[in-house]
Amino acid sequence: MAVLVTGGTGYIGSVTCVKLLQAGEEVVIADNLSNSDISVTDRIKKITGKNFSFYKADVRDKAAMRDIFAKHKIEACIHFAGLKAVYESISKPLEYYDNNIGGTIALLEIMKEANVKKIVFSSSATVYGNNEPPFSEDMEIGLETTNPYGTTKLFIEKILGDLAISDPEWGVMLLRYFNPIGADESGLLGDDPNGIPTNLMPYIQRVATGKLPKLFIYGNDYETPDGTCIRDYIHVADLARGHINAVYRVRTMSGIDIYNLGTGTGYSVLDIVKTFMKVNDIDVPFEYAPRRDGDVVTSFCDPTKAKREIGFTTEKTLDDMCRDSYNFIKKLTN
Repeated sequence: MAVLVTGGTGYIGSVTCVKLLQAGEEVVIADNLSNSDISVTDRIKKITGKNFSFYKADVRDKAAMRDIFAKHKIEACIHFAGLKAVYESISKPLEYYDNNIGGTIALLEIMKEANVKKIVFSSSATVYGNNEPPFSEDMEIGLETTNPYGTTKLFIEKILGDLAISDPEWGVMLLRYFNPIGADESGLLGDDPNGIPTNLMPYIQRVATGKLPKLFIYGNDYETPDGTCIRDYIHVADLARGHINAVYRVRTMSGIDIYNLGTGTGYSVLDIVKTFMKVNDIDVPFEYAPRRDGDVVTSFCDPTKAKREIGFTTEKTLDDMCRDSYNFIKKLTN
């Protein structure tokens, strides 16, 4: 029985596929390659020494997805596929609603046809909106989100919740990510988005390798110790391990469970920049710029539920995150 991974050649998806294969799971990847590259599949094979099935397919293409389910005995799905840039979503809301919500509904319809009713969904801390951190899974959400990207995640969570209520055969796991950075320990997989990066670490990486002249830090007048936004950064390898725990649980569960995947510690943007420069002994020129619309000031989680119920704890430090990020981008550019 296989695990279908949508968006499996993306940043988090690819590292998760490595962990799944290393755990002995059969993996099928569906990805439209809109923000990744086919070479990722070779890198996954090089790291793991294992084969898997790959399909260039958009989850909104029901015919393509139906064909995948017909060819493989799929037991569960990890659903990563979606547009993910907070700031971009503000200028392109219709694209985000169509891709993220429309794609999820299409996928769920095909899963229902195939009688595959176990799904792990890639949600986000953005669903917490303007709640006060630390964010816990029992907080009320839906009062407000700060950007269309977060709203798509919120709506999808509600759709999956309604689906689980409608049919007890569905097992739904919502994983609310905080801020993944770092790279696979091999240095072969990491975050290298197409175009100009909108997330912090890929931007730092490109400045560090000379592809961009300097980093812009958006806002230094927030009510935080150094004036820059605070986030809960988690190593992508830890995040990927969390999905293994989730798959093990979702196979036998009914209904819906929600878990934060983060460290529970907040670091500022300036903390990340300074740590990156220190551990890699490299300068990253930066300057402050005006605040961006849609940015939350402070975001970090309460990780105790994930530890208690699915045995998930993080292992990697902030130094590891910064060191592995630079190791990846150096290998990629050499």
